[in-house]
Amino acid sequence: MKRFEADVVVVGSGLAGLAAALELAPLRVHLVTRGVLGADGATAWAQGGIAAAVGPGDSPAAHARDTLAAGDGWSEPRAVEALTAAGPAAIAWLQARGVDFDRDGAGDLALGREAAHGRARIVHARDRTGAEVARALSARVREVAHVRVFERARALRLASDGAAIAGVHTVARGGVRTHVAPCVVLATGGCGQLFRHTTNPAEATGDGLALALEAGVRLRDLELVQFHPTALAAGRDPMPLLSEALRGHGARVVDRGGCRFLALAHPDAELAPRDVVARAVARQMRAGGQAFLDLRPLARELGERFPAAAAACADAGLDPARDLVPIAPAAHYHMGGIATDLAGRSSLPGLWACGEVAATGVHGANRLASNSLLEAVVFARRAAADIRARGGRGGDPGLAPARPAPASRPQRAAVARLRDVMWEEVGLLRQGDGLRAALREIDQSLRVLPPGPARDRARVSRALAAAALDRVHSRGAHVRLDEVVKGSVACAC
Repeated sequence: MKRFEADVVVVGSGLAGLAAALELAPLRVHLVTRGVLGADGATAWAQGGIAAAVGPGDSPAAHARDTLAAGDGWSEPRAVEALTAAGPAAIAWLQARGVDFDRDGAGDLALGREAAHGRARIVHARDRTGAEVARALSARVREVAHVRVFERARALRLASDGAAIAGVHTVARGGVRTHVAPCVVLATGGCGQLFRHTTNPAEATGDGLALALEAGVRLRDLELVQFHPTALAAGRDPMPLLSEALRGHGARVVDRGGCRFLALAHPDAELAPRDVVARAVARQMRAGGQAFLDLRPLARELGERFPAAAAACADAGLDPARDLVPIAPAAHYHMGGIATDLAGRSSLPGLWACGEVAATGVHGANRLASNSLLEAVVFARRAAADIRARGGRGGDPGLAPARPAPASRPQRAAVARLRDVMWEEVGLLRQGDGLRAALREIDQSLRVLPPGPARDRARVSRALAAAALDRVHSRGAHVRLDEVVKGSVACAC
């Protein structure tokens, strides 16, 4: 077993992990990533942009009001205030590190508007904002001397003496390694791949949540999963995302006959909050109909302004200038996760979390569009500042776990079945009987799955399904069809 020593281990190389690693200088940082730096993970897939009050007439207070409204009464006001107040500085920080955002004819930042935002405040790099952010920050991480990158390595277990963090055990081609450090930052992203239909990349399997569960770290709001309403329904896994920004620029959601049925669900129609749009699309499909995105109003500018969407349509054999583009909801973003304070601290001393794996309280029950990348950079910087001020020593890392055996055919089949169960019973529309059935099936899988990635996925799936069963009232993205209302059962859809 190989043993390495550092001041801080950062697990994950999306925006949150990259920002934390850069801000931790001059501490010695080990950055551990499952894939290749800058090429894998959800950040590189993010299309829409980053929300921040940088335009004329806008303000952090107005951004905060929109965030709180979208959160359906479940956001933490102090966390929202911290996020929105730091928005302009976060954009400036990214620009100073080489991120090239789009500009308008006057040379100012070009600002877009997305659903549930009161004004145009989305900073973007066409519809490949995440890829641009990942490119710039990955290049900067490779340049700095204080960060050592460990690629194609998977975290197996948090090293802890029970009272404080002591590092991370990882596995790579060279075998099991122990990274000894008094501080660990989890920035492992989301868990969309737990569901059959998702826009998330293959790495989004809830690894950070599994590590936290194993270590007894406090989690919160696991049932709050945001389903993006406009994933391209063309039989791909994961499903290509058709950005929220498309609707902000005039794309319309219609049925086969061209009827804009969203107007019946919300007065803002295409610009309604994501959970409202996703449920309206789901109801349309449950009733035997189909839903489409009509891109014809912006077909002329699609290739230039939205190249990712244009490429996705072309790959599916669709011509947006002529064809209606089939859409369906898909698991997209997790508002729940590791419970943290405003400095990113978890319940385990020495362990911080930031990005999608963390539950800061910002998003509440329904994430406001384009707040996720902002949250990643703002709270990663806050965590890094807290770690720099902390110092101290960690505990005894103990013995490393055994290297898991390669996934077998039965394990792969079990994962496929788990994804189906999670989609069917723990997806966009939930009810008690289905959630209980899901828990029974997941428990059966846990009885036979050996230690390893498949079992980790099952454990996280169980925790999410149990949280959904416990919350009997609908809120934001969590919808119970059998919602309990004053002792009776009412349909929430």
